[in-house]
Amino acid sequence: MNRTEIYLDHAATTPVDPRVLEAMLPYFTEQFGNPSSIYAAGRQARAAIDQARARIARILHCQPREIVFTSGGTESDNLAIKGVAWWHRLNGRGNHIITTAFEHHAVLHSVQYLEKFGFEATYVRPGPDGIVRVEDIEAAIRPDTILISVMYANNEIGTIQPIAEIGKLAHRYGILFHTDAVQAAGTLPLDVERLHVDLLSLSAHKFYAPKGVGLLYVRQGTKLLWQQNGGSQESNRRAGTENVPGIVGMATALELAYAEREERNAHLLALRDRLIDGILQRIPDARLNGDREQRLPNNVNVSFEGVDGETILLNLDMHGIAASSGSACTTGSTEPSHVLLAIGLTPEQARSSIRLTLGKDNTEQEIDRTLDVLEETVTRLRRLTSAQARAR
Repeated sequence: MNRTEIYLDHAATTPVDPRVLEAMLPYFTEQFGNPSSIYAAGRQARAAIDQARARIARILHCQPREIVFTSGGTESDNLAIKGVAWWHRLNGRGNHIITTAFEHHAVLHSVQYLEKFGFEATYVRPGPDGIVRVEDIEAAIRPDTILISVMYANNEIGTIQPIAEIGKLAHRYGILFHTDAVQAAGTLPLDVERLHVDLLSLSAHKFYAPKGVGLLYVRQGTKLLWQQNGGSQESNRRAGTENVPGIVGMATALELAYAEREERNAHLLALRDRLIDGILQRIPDARLNGDREQRLPNNVNVSFEGVDGETILLNLDMHGIAASSGSACTTGSTEPSHVLLAIGLTPEQARSSIRLTLGKDNTEQEIDRTLDVLEETVTRLRRLTSAQARAR
């Protein structure tokens, strides 16, 4: 088995920061209590959750009680969209949802699921630059619109959306606004007041915390039907014993990310631009997908004309370089990326794309090594494809 030496798939997941692991360890061992128990061990666990909630609330600039802990971004998206929709259906308050054509599948599939039950949806397309226009969102609003859901930053091409402006628009019309901020956490501001959001989803494993834990910010007064039934955890909002180590780890990782954000972002931007410039200068017929400036500091999504993206990835892997063709949730799919199709790429262009997402521990030497391997790989694969075409 090949050993990964250069990891460039941080949009899929990140390694747990050693400082985060250290904060978590006591809650696996000596402080293992169930936070719903009334004896001392349980109270210790409950105190850890309460402290984590308060620490996260300071970063989001919200009240601790507005944070609901979940198992991750997918559950948070499902809870936000289905919860709002079913509450409005049961109370006769509207039936229409607006989202975009290039959301994460946790959002898209939730909306499509609701359509099977008679809800109606409008899927707004982004521009060729991968950015949604506020005027297009406004044009989709109807008298029965109950929710607008637009991701903060796209998980495949990294383009940053005008969330604050869309939030203001939604509130002007009296419509709830949700954003999937999973990819934005750690690099972009998460002040829910300035973003004008009513619901916001996060997933811990995108910012150097463990998998299996996330949160949904729910603005006080927002009406939604809670989707997971059972015990009275999370103030009767999300049943199930809380993941205490994961919650502590998420709070620690989020604090570290925002304490170190300026330094991390400067490092990532320098590496990102070095990688983009190198690809576009050294490899003919390479295309950067999505706006160059209005994108996450760690995201590079490129297409290489005439070469299959999956084949490139296999060759990178043989050289110890880990990258992806898009969302980790769609790995193995033979369909071209819905994100790239939404911004106007042909199926062939979409299939020739790869995503390289950087992390805080990547180095210039790793970027230079990746550029060397990419250039050699694409050149060789194009020659092979040309030779096969001539042989026919």
